[in-house]
Amino acid sequence: MRIAGIGCRPGTPLPALLAALEATGGADALATIPERAPELRPLAHSRGLPLHLVAVAGVTTPTQSPRILAAFGTGSVAEAAALAAGGRLIHPRRTIGPVTIAIAEVP
Repeated sequence: MRIAGIGCRPGTPLPALLAALEATGGADALATIPERAPELRPLAHSRGLPLHLVAVAGVTTPTQSPRILAAFGTGSVAEAAALAAGGRLIHPRRTIGPVTIAIAEVP
């Protein structure tokens, strides 16, 4: 099973989220921080995917954004969300427009 960890700015439109998900080959589930639930719920609903809202503070990630580290306590919301949802990272974060997405695999 593939989990897409997603980070985005508040108010990111659904078409941008769809484009990012499609660019990574899709997923079987989505994960993000609770603060981004308003943006991600429409994406999960449109694709019929479960949405995992996870805590990411303290999750070690392979890539680091100083801005995200200061704001959320982790180097990458996308990577940390995918990892916190129980996956093993198979694709590190990738920025597609206003969306950051990372893919993890769950056995």
